[in-house]
Amino acid sequence: MVQRALEASVTVDGEVVGALPGPGLVALVGVTHDDGDAQVEAMARKIAGLRIMPGEVSVSDLTERGESTGVLVVSQFTLYGDVRKGRRPSWGRAAPGDVAEPLVDALADALVASGIAVETGRFGADMKVALTNDGPFTVIIDV
Repeated sequence: MVQRALEASVTVDGEVVGALPGPGLVALVGVTHDDGDAQVEAMARKIAGLRIMPGEVSVSDLTERGESTGVLVVSQFTLYGDVRKGRRPSWGRAAPGDVAEPLVDALADALVASGIAVETGRFGADMKVALTNDGPFTVIIDV
């Protein structure tokens, strides 16, 4: 899930571990069992090229112009929570940490390789995510 944000940060144990340098995107990233390198590459291209910033430009476009922008990547296994039965979510569709963490890291690395400033949360930590959603504008990307 990608949200356009005016500002955003992730705090763990009272310490800010990641923050957008200016208006940009917050990518809440869930990983499932059959995700791999192909999904990471497709997701990085999609996030970098999404024309959802004001003026219908992408974060890549803003970066090329020298504007202060970026992507805050936050792991979010709860995106795969299944609540169809009962009142407690089932996490069976979410990939385990040893599978998901390298893929979330690879997504951040792929965005950096494309020239975009990237900040991240801390995988597996109790994160406090603060953001000012611009619009609000939120899209779900499934590759």
